[in-house]
Amino acid sequence: MALVDVKVPNIGDFENVPVVEVQVKTGQTVAADEPLITLESDKAALDIPAPEAGRVTDILISVGDKVSEGAVILRLETGGTGKKDSKPADDEDDDKGDEDKANTDHHESKREPQSREDEEARPEMPRAPSSLPVEPGLVHASPSVRRIAHELDVDLTKLKGSGEKGRITKDDVKRHIAESAGSAMSHGVGIPEIPAQDFAKFGPIETKPMSRLQRLAGPHLHRSWLNIPHVTNSDEADITELESYRKSLDETAKASGYRVTLVSFLLKASVFALKQHPNVNASLAPSKDALILKRYYNIGVAVDTPDGLVVPVIRDVDRKGILELSQELTAVSERMREGRITPTDIQGSTFSISSLGGIGGTGFTPIVNAPEVAILGVVRAVMKPVWDGKTFQPRLMLPICLSYDHRAIDGALAARFLRKMSDALSDVRQLVL
Repeated sequence: MALVDVKVPNIGDFENVPVVEVQVKTGQTVAADEPLITLESDKAALDIPAPEAGRVTDILISVGDKVSEGAVILRLETGGTGKKDSKPADDEDDDKGDEDKANTDHHESKREPQSREDEEARPEMPRAPSSLPVEPGLVHASPSVRRIAHELDVDLTKLKGSGEKGRITKDDVKRHIAESAGSAMSHGVGIPEIPAQDFAKFGPIETKPMSRLQRLAGPHLHRSWLNIPHVTNSDEADITELESYRKSLDETAKASGYRVTLVSFLLKASVFALKQHPNVNASLAPSKDALILKRYYNIGVAVDTPDGLVVPVIRDVDRKGILELSQELTAVSERMREGRITPTDIQGSTFSISSLGGIGGTGFTPIVNAPEVAILGVVRAVMKPVWDGKTFQPRLMLPICLSYDHRAIDGALAARFLRKMSDALSDVRQLVL
């Protein structure tokens, strides 16, 4: 190992050039030709590169210092043996003062080589590039910063420099990229727009305004889809006995003016599974490094209305029975379809259910209703032959699916949650106790 003094190379006729940026720190490992400091004269900016790879042991200058050709700017610990004129000052003869040594080093750096061998031994250092002039009034940045900005497609004229005299540094460019990425994630920018088309040239058209509900729900769904890494797991539940029991309850309920639908049982089954798997009844903390577990069970139920989808919240589902939930669902659904919606009707849910069973389908991927971390999707039950170990039996099977935020829930947990729901729906006694 050797210590090498890194000096200011031949920079033309410039003297006392100010140091405007130090791009390395003590202890940092650098590669050959990696920029170490940036100088700036009245005419050009220049990065001083590392002559070889090594580790920075000492930085001998700071921003604002003025240097000339031959001045030592820092020391590198390299894998080579070093040269006599590259030894650190501490290795000089004791009888030489620091001032005499500095003057000697300065004069030696100015001497012309005495032979062709000396000429070849002296490394050729880069001169200030004429292609990277400072642009007064536009950007104040070093060549390396300009190069990084060009590679990352960053417009330096839009950045405010934090360096000396407003100079734009590498940290400024990195900060700008991070802030732009965060803004893109929160606002959905950076995603190419679908090109507008003149559909009228292909045939007759009609423009129909979106309902107020659709206009309000659209941005919320878009935000959830962009911010949440969605995954969906699917399963089936045998609801043969449950359906028979539901029909008997519904016959009695009709006389009282309400209906008992499958959704009431889905509400109870959801709470049954949520109690077993509390991470599904949660939200991500704002810091994204913790889960906020909720010890209450407010379930949002998607309701189809003439103006669009509404998700009213049924509160304290764990404290209510099937008949009470059925009455509340009937009343809430009527209010939603009549447009009598209040803010409290759609706030405070911990988990949601979207059921298309009354319409049909074989499966779908619902969008998580943020800040929740999961949503249950249900379609129409179908009669299927199911093997009971001896023969096939006709069973009414209900397809269920769980869309979830993969940051909070993994596939194994989602599969267990659906299995627990399926078990509860298959054995109605667990839901009515």
